[in-house]
Amino acid sequence: MDRIKGIAMIITGAALWGASGPMMEWVMDVYGISVSFLLTLRLIIAGVLLLIFLKLRNVKILSVFHGGIWVRQLLVFSVLGMLGVQFSFVSAIESSNAVVATLFQFLAPLYIILFISTKHKKMPPAYQIIGMGGTLAGLFLLLTNGRFDELTVSGTALFWGVMVGLTFAFYTLYPSRLMAEWGVLLIVGWSMLFGGIFLGVVNPVFLSDDWPLLAEPGVSFGIIAIIIVGTLAFILFLSSMRFISPVETSILSAFEPLTAMVITAVWFGQFLAPVQIIGTFIMLVFVTWLSFAGTRKTGELAEEN
Repeated sequence: MDRIKGIAMIITGAALWGASGPMMEWVMDVYGISVSFLLTLRLIIAGVLLLIFLKLRNVKILSVFHGGIWVRQLLVFSVLGMLGVQFSFVSAIESSNAVVATLFQFLAPLYIILFISTKHKKMPPAYQIIGMGGTLAGLFLLLTNGRFDELTVSGTALFWGVMVGLTFAFYTLYPSRLMAEWGVLLIVGWSMLFGGIFLGVVNPVFLSDDWPLLAEPGVSFGIIAIIIVGTLAFILFLSSMRFISPVETSILSAFEPLTAMVITAVWFGQFLAPVQIIGTFIMLVFVTWLSFAGTRKTGELAEEN
C-alpha cells in the first residue's frame, strides 16, 4: 500500500510540476508579466505557505538559525540553488517554451557526473559515458530537428537551458548536509522565501511596473494557480521518496516533460516535430539508464563489502 501511495505521489507531483511550466508561459506571453516579478511573488508566497504548513505540523521552523554555519549554507543555497534554478527555468520558458525548459533540467545528471569525475580526477565509468552520450544525442535531435545546420531554439534559450541544468545540479549536490540536518521541506521553505526576497531587492519589486497587471483576473488567477500547483508538486515529489526507490522516482519523473508537452500542444498549439519527439524519448531513456545503472552499481558494491 505504501508503494502504491508513493507511486501516486510522484506521478501527481511530476504532472503538476510539468503543468506549472505552461501556466507560467501563458501568464508571461498573454499578459507580458516579467520573469523577475512573477518569480519574486511565486517564491515569497510559496515559501511562506510551506513554512506555515510546517508550523501547523509542529515543526520548529526557526531551529535552523541556531548555528551560524547552517545559516551561511542556507543563504548560499537560497540564492545560487533555489533562486538560480527557478530563475533560469522561467527564463528558459520565456525564451523558448515550457517543454524545452523542462527537458533541459534533465541535463543535471551529466553536470554532476562531470563534476564528480573532475573532483576525483578519473574518468567516469562506462555506464555513465553511455548515459551521457545517449542523453546528448537526444538533446541534439531536440534542438536541431536532426539537422546540423538548423537550431530550433535561440542562443538565449540555449544559454538559459544550459543554466537550468547547471543550477539544478548545484541544487542537487550542495544542500545534502543541510537537508540531512534540518529536513528537506524546512530548507526548501526558507530558501524559497530568502531567494524571493533577494530577487525582490536586486530587481526592486515595489517599483515594478507589473503591479497594475494584478488587477487583471487572468493574472491573479494564473499566479495563484502557479504558486499552489508548484508548491503542491514539491511536497508530493519529496514525500514520495519515503515510499519508492530512486530508480522509480527517476522513471516516473518523466511525467514532467510529457505533461508539459501535452498541455503545450493543447493549450498553445505548439507541437514538436517527429524527430524532436524521438530526441525527447531518447533523452528520458538514457537519463533513466543513468539512474538505474548507478543504483545497480551501488548495490553490487554494497554486496561485495
